[in-house]
Amino acid sequence: MKPHLIIRLVPQAASATATAPAWSDAVRDKSGVGSRLHPEIDRVFDRHRVGVLVTAEYRPRDRSGTWSAQELESGLNRVYRVVLNDDRRPPPDLLRDLAALPVVESVRPGLVARAELPRASALSGGDRTGEAARTAIGLDETRDYSRGDPRILVAVLDTGIALDHPELAGALRPGRDFVDILDGAGQFVGDYLGADDVPDDEVGHGTHVAGIIAGRGIRMPAGVAPRCSVLPVRVLGAMEKAGKRFGAGLLDNINSAVKWAVDQGADVINMSLGVRHEGGGLPHREVVDYARRHGVTIVAASGNDGQRQLYYPGALPHVIAVGAADDKGRVASFSTFGDQVSLIAPGVDIYSTYLEHGYAFSTGTSHAAPFVAGAAALLKCHARSLGRRLTDGQVKHVLKHTADKVGREFKDPKAGFGMLNLRDALRLLDHRLGA
Repeated sequence: MKPHLIIRLVPQAASATATAPAWSDAVRDKSGVGSRLHPEIDRVFDRHRVGVLVTAEYRPRDRSGTWSAQELESGLNRVYRVVLNDDRRPPPDLLRDLAALPVVESVRPGLVARAELPRASALSGGDRTGEAARTAIGLDETRDYSRGDPRILVAVLDTGIALDHPELAGALRPGRDFVDILDGAGQFVGDYLGADDVPDDEVGHGTHVAGIIAGRGIRMPAGVAPRCSVLPVRVLGAMEKAGKRFGAGLLDNINSAVKWAVDQGADVINMSLGVRHEGGGLPHREVVDYARRHGVTIVAASGNDGQRQLYYPGALPHVIAVGAADDKGRVASFSTFGDQVSLIAPGVDIYSTYLEHGYAFSTGTSHAAPFVAGAAALLKCHARSLGRRLTDGQVKHVLKHTADKVGREFKDPKAGFGMLNLRDALRLLDHRLGA
């Protein structure tokens, strides 16, 4: 892929910055893309004899091109994606010289986020209906409170969704594909080139996640919030490496997708993915901050390495990081843990939707996270039915104080505040809202 740099300017540099089209627009039409950003930055590129194309990382929510207060407060107007014309990696001294400029707040090379995709199977070693996982969180006792509301929108940022699956019929809103990996031949398979408006799934991971949230219940247990709307957002392509299949995408494209989902009115965002911190600023920080300012609840998988480790966005303060529980309600051995974990939810042998109108079992924190995302959506739905609007902070408060503890501590290093208990969460919400 073409190397690129993410440059974040200091606020004072805005007045001398050249106008640049947003990356998501430049992917489709490069005619308006220039090669200059700021006089001091341009001189560094000229001195190193590096030719570039300059795009803005984000697009203003307002079609007039005016940045909102929330966008300005999160610094989204100051972030640029500079694509190098040559295929060679940027020389270290170029990054050093750019970072030393007073107008540059930070600079880093573009990163690829990778996640091993759990293997899905048509067979399970235990429960063959998938009901046990739903019963474990009290879902069977919540239907009298709510089955969801189509006005509440859950964005699923993943490998896409099988857009014609009957379990998801009527739930899917028009989505978008943010995967655009240049020169990916030999590593990526399927659709990896050209961001577009068709977020179809080629590997099944995102489809499985979406069914846990909003499956209708035709040939599987109904999703946590089957009447909610789902926004399919494809941010991971499929990569083959050493006989294993990974989900992979540019970290910066995922950032653009988060902002887009917020701008589409998402109430909840599920991100069953994660990347380790490799320097140069915390991954996803600015767009998670933007989502926070809009009251959006973000739920992410904690990781599957069974170690005390930080994966982002789950390790960011605003995000609900979810670990996996086994069929006995214990923390699964593979579940990544640490102070960032807020809750655990069923994550072993989870039955849900799959490719070609099919169904499959799958295991991982990727499949625990959507139980919590669905729970957050259902809480917002129930509050709406009572004429109230639930804030993200209130959602977290209710989930935290109704989770089933796994030990004597209020917060466990592996299970966080405990196992998701949706039945008790809705009961507490009902009580607090005076229903």
